[in-house]
Amino acid sequence: MKKTTLLNSHLSALVASVGHTDDIVLADAGLPIPAGPQRIDLAVSPGLPGLLPVFNAVLTELQLEGVILAQEIISASPELHQQLLARIADAGIAQGKDITVSYISHEQFKQDNARAKAVVRTGECTPYANLILRCGVPF
Repeated sequence: MKKTTLLNSHLSALVASVGHTDDIVLADAGLPIPAGPQRIDLAVSPGLPGLLPVFNAVLTELQLEGVILAQEIISASPELHQQLLARIADAGIAQGKDITVSYISHEQFKQDNARAKAVVRTGECTPYANLILRCGVPF
């Protein structure tokens, strides 16, 4: 049995399969998921699991280069936005490499998630609680 925090076999296999600059989307319960990317649906009920716990678990195994957020999160969900920025900053320190944060419109976000390797659907119901994780390399 695995010793790390990320126990979900589908998420662990996804992290093992990605390469530098591949994208993984962590999505709220309402984000439309296009037909192209692999769909990993973790949603059980509204709020379960939340986006932050899933993000934290994924970060135990994933090297990040950048994160893309919808610009609407800044005004629509300021508390979650600040929590995400703090967690991203902590992850950058832990991995020894800065993680860039950029913003695009929610409409552009919905279009861009079509090129992701996978979309991970959570039960999060906070507006604009979606992230595109740009994979990095640990060397």
